[in-house]
Amino acid sequence: MIAPPSVKRNSSYQMFWWIVQPLNYLDTFSKKLGDCFTARLGQYRNFVFVSDPELVAQIFTADPAIFETGRSNRILLPTLGENSVLLLDGDRHQRQRQLLMPPFHGDRMKTYGHVICNTTSQVTASWKPGETFIMRPCMQQISLRVILQTVFGLEDSPRYQQLQVALEQLISFTTSRLWFGLAFFPQLHRDFGAWSPWARFMRMRQQVDDLLYAEIRDRRQAPTENRSDILSLLLAARDEAGQPMTDEELRDELITLLIAGHETTATALTWAFYWLYRFPAARAKLLAELDGVDITEPGAIARLPYLNAVCSETLRIYPVAFVAAPRILRKRTQFGKYEFAPETYMVPCIYLTHHREDLYPNSFEFQPERFLERQFSPFEFFPFGGSNRRCIGAAFALYEMKLVLATVLQQYELELRETAPVIPVRRGVTIAPKGGIKMAMVQPRSRQAASSQSESTIGTASP
Repeated sequence: MIAPPSVKRNSSYQMFWWIVQPLNYLDTFSKKLGDCFTARLGQYRNFVFVSDPELVAQIFTADPAIFETGRSNRILLPTLGENSVLLLDGDRHQRQRQLLMPPFHGDRMKTYGHVICNTTSQVTASWKPGETFIMRPCMQQISLRVILQTVFGLEDSPRYQQLQVALEQLISFTTSRLWFGLAFFPQLHRDFGAWSPWARFMRMRQQVDDLLYAEIRDRRQAPTENRSDILSLLLAARDEAGQPMTDEELRDELITLLIAGHETTATALTWAFYWLYRFPAARAKLLAELDGVDITEPGAIARLPYLNAVCSETLRIYPVAFVAAPRILRKRTQFGKYEFAPETYMVPCIYLTHHREDLYPNSFEFQPERFLERQFSPFEFFPFGGSNRRCIGAAFALYEMKLVLATVLQQYELELRETAPVIPVRRGVTIAPKGGIKMAMVQPRSRQAASSQSESTIGTASP
């Protein structure tokens, strides 16, 4: 058995490169070393990045018991808490996952559709013709309102408003490069004064916690039979032993849903608008498809094939989470021709797999048609991860993407105001467009105008 090739650079230098320019790091060494290589990131000296679909399949289909995955997410512990499903393994992980799954599937999803569409219309109503705005904060505002309403059923109450402000502050801080770098150095997780990074973080987290625990306490005292929000469903959920979640478990899962469900969807939507307005032909095809659909029927919108292809291609080019959850081997294991020692971090690399030229020719071009011409396996296209660590909210995130895009495109004619190609930058553990994408609303769009505009622009540009 042989070991995969390793990056021959100082481990501290590699860590700095990984924090500041992760995609450049991955591109550089995948070209030099191939689709399976070992990185040495600071104290983490055995990270193996994998982008060969056959090896990804072996990792995703292996017995989860050979891995310890929760520990690889420990940098998220200060924010999410030790009971977050992202930090658990084994029976505890399986229990929490089973309790969390029901709200994100089946008929429950349908109840959220009108919330998404109405929230989108409310937020975008402030756009004025000709004025430049930054798309990402707008999408953040939509996604945060949506997640607050679907998770808590809260709207325009004092606690809703307080929680919205507190979460915005916490998310802004924890997605900065400063915080991401700080997360790797536990020795700096100390209060060095009121305005030190850790002290600021602790104050923001405490403010969010106070609001979350107050809502949990109030809900336990109030009947929930007729409520469809996620918190009510989680309060009523019982595991196989008939036990409910504790207040601490609820807090940690709620903050996980709020942060993960808000941040990632906002970023994906921002990229989608960028690509659609950079490539008019793709936008024209989507407008033509939307023209025949009733905007008041979220289910019909979600089933549109080209809209689905647009979302898939967006998540392919710059997947918000550019690597799947690292899995730490508990024992010596063979994958393909390689043998790996215990404590090796196996990292299926979403970004590199999505840019394999043998799967996606001209991989940096925006071509939604790829997803109409071919069905990719879950080891070739996996923007939400895979196996028992696949994102619980994947269906909800994709549903929200489709409805927000459809609502905005049917209501407004927009204009991209970026003069140069936008580059991706690290935003915490995710990748986002630098600057947030400058756009402007040209004018409101009537359905008749949308139809004629679609007919006139089809074929004027090619991705």
